[in-house]
Amino acid sequence: MTHAEKLEIASLLDEMGVDIIEAGFPIASEGDFKAVSEIARQSKNAVICGLARAQMPDIDRCWEAIKHANQPRIHTFIGTSPLHRAIPNLTQDEMAERIHDTVTHARNLCDNVQWSPMDATRTELDYLYRVVEIAIKAGATTINIPDTVGYTAPRESAQLIAKLLENVPGADEIVFATHCHNDLGMATANSLAAVEAGARQIECTINGLGERAGNTALEEVVMALKVRNDIMPYETRVDSTKIMNISRRVAAVSGFAVQFNKAIVGKNAFAHESGIHQDGMLKNAETFEIMRPEDVGLTETNIVMGKHSGRAALRSKLENLGYELGDNQLKDVFVRFKELADRKKEIYEDDLVALMRTSTDPENERLKLVSMTVVCGTEGPQKAEMVLDVDGTEQSTSQTGDGPVDAAFNCIKALVPHTARLQLYQVHAVTEGTDAQATVSVRMEEDGRIVTGQSADTDTVVASVRAYVHALNRLLVRREKGGTDKREVSYKDVS
Repeated sequence: MTHAEKLEIASLLDEMGVDIIEAGFPIASEGDFKAVSEIARQSKNAVICGLARAQMPDIDRCWEAIKHANQPRIHTFIGTSPLHRAIPNLTQDEMAERIHDTVTHARNLCDNVQWSPMDATRTELDYLYRVVEIAIKAGATTINIPDTVGYTAPRESAQLIAKLLENVPGADEIVFATHCHNDLGMATANSLAAVEAGARQIECTINGLGERAGNTALEEVVMALKVRNDIMPYETRVDSTKIMNISRRVAAVSGFAVQFNKAIVGKNAFAHESGIHQDGMLKNAETFEIMRPEDVGLTETNIVMGKHSGRAALRSKLENLGYELGDNQLKDVFVRFKELADRKKEIYEDDLVALMRTSTDPENERLKLVSMTVVCGTEGPQKAEMVLDVDGTEQSTSQTGDGPVDAAFNCIKALVPHTARLQLYQVHAVTEGTDAQATVSVRMEEDGRIVTGQSADTDTVVASVRAYVHALNRLLVRREKGGTDKREVSYKDVS
């Protein structure tokens, strides 16, 4: 994410009632430090937490970033399983001493300290008891139990929390948290099982994003507790009606589209195609719906706009979708809306969301697509001709490639030479029909700098090129900043 995107997502999380926001890893880079520091200053309600390894410089840097928050928290961690102890080559006693010293240091700086034994679910139980007790005595107020590799199952997740509460002195005086990964598809189930056993904090992410197969999804936890409050009598402060808005925004800035059949926030989560289901829905919605679309922020009507719709109607509809626009931004979006309306007879909510995802950074647009023509078909190689505006000067080239998109990307590389590696190229249709917009996400990496670009257009190749150009513009900006957002240290993430 860009700096502005990090602040925006943090603000949305704060507004929706998330209790704690782990804002970043301050020592990882100057960019992370600045983002965590500004999030700490801007947030009004949530505890702002920074991540730190079990090292004094990490903890000091973390405190510098979060100390201005209304409610700051330091989260320090170290891997405690045999596999993870071998990485720093520490004995059990040496690691126990480091845990004591670093948690004590963190508590001397901040009265709200979270500690995590990374890979806890594969740590010897007796040793886990020992180090958790050490962390509690050193001043940790929250003990997080990470299932770092997504190895555990619901019964084991509950048993582990119960055993810690039963066998560790002082365990009843602190909060236990659960941090689950979804490698076996059980992250949400494991988290809820831990809550039933006594955990009172769930570490989760929007849309279930995270390493490998992802983490526990916030939207699944919130709605599971809301819908099945009869058997899980626990509450969160999260406003569930804001779920769809933040889900869409996170998907946009991360470049990861939400799978259609994703629970709660997927496009098909409230769709009913089967004739039997449709008949039941017409008679009584509760026949096949255990929650209402409006509970998660979905509006009832989907077909919304057309070429004769005005600026006020567009603003109103975007506000219903969770977008607050200034006059200048509305002017830009309205122009693009009219262009889309000339090509599509009916514009759906998903089209408007895609329109908002087609972001540009006007002050940083060194590259602009002027025109492009592609030739493709069964006989190759495919060819693209392109004109780019590069720093105010139009430049043109013609290149071939393995398909029209590859040929078009080769044109960009010829006009703007770079060594960035394409990590992700993702296309999906926004709506049904052959006139549907294609939403394209591009992620590029160069020397540790990672940038994303998104665009949407009824022409897939045009959307692809604009997404690539968008990402490349961001990369050029980060080059000029001298690697501000590069990862400058080697670290192990608690996730």
